[in-house]
Amino acid sequence: MAQQPATRIDAHFIAAGKYHDIDYPRLEMLKLLAEHPHIRTTVACDYSGLDRLDACRFLVTYTCDLMPSEEEAKQLRAWLEGGGKWLALHGTNSILVFTEEGLVDTPDDRPDVMEMLGTQFKAHPPIGPFSVEVVNKDHELTRGIEDFEVVDELYLSNTTAEIDTLMQTTFEGEATGFVAAEWEKTTVPILYTRDIGKGRIVYNTLGHCRGHYDLPGMADFYPHKEMCAWNYDVYYDLLRRSIGWAMRED
Repeated sequence: MAQQPATRIDAHFIAAGKYHDIDYPRLEMLKLLAEHPHIRTTVACDYSGLDRLDACRFLVTYTCDLMPSEEEAKQLRAWLEGGGKWLALHGTNSILVFTEEGLVDTPDDRPDVMEMLGTQFKAHPPIGPFSVEVVNKDHELTRGIEDFEVVDELYLSNTTAEIDTLMQTTFEGEATGFVAAEWEKTTVPILYTRDIGKGRIVYNTLGHCRGHYDLPGMADFYPHKEMCAWNYDVYYDLLRRSIGWAMRED
């Protein structure tokens, strides 16, 4: 019989938000976590109940347009400063507001959260292919991974604090439908880390996912499913590596 890990690891997973098929990444992440029998994961649909983090080694979030309250943000930061690990995925850094003209605005009204995360989502061009450059080839999350091309939402963001970029791309052009539509040539972080006290955030902006029924009030049936990075082995490799990082006690 294979030797079993001696110590249980607790994790908390927040999966919720708008305009995405939240069910799919929720299920996929839980399957990846279940590859480690000693990880026990609770799942939430918002940032309430963060007292649970006191028992957890790491937090995972896959959200869109979902923010913690100011008190919850303080609780998150204190947990990070004490050594917590946060794996933030895709839309965790997004605030979305539709203008009267039908454009998407991304107001800067939660600097406490965005400074903690290190970036704030501002726009994305239409889904399409782009190249991802591995800029740190000697990090545990990237070692042995070559540059690759992916079809996904390219998350254009403002950097709000010091981050350590592991993967990046470049973009120049138009992000149709957003207030921040025009972009001069800019470097865009795809995978990065951010240290806060004794803790660390790993942020992976890839992983858009939308099914047929994820735009209520906008489209009763969305005709083209969008699986994006979830179609790529390299994305699952990055997620598995990130879980491995989060599991460690150091």
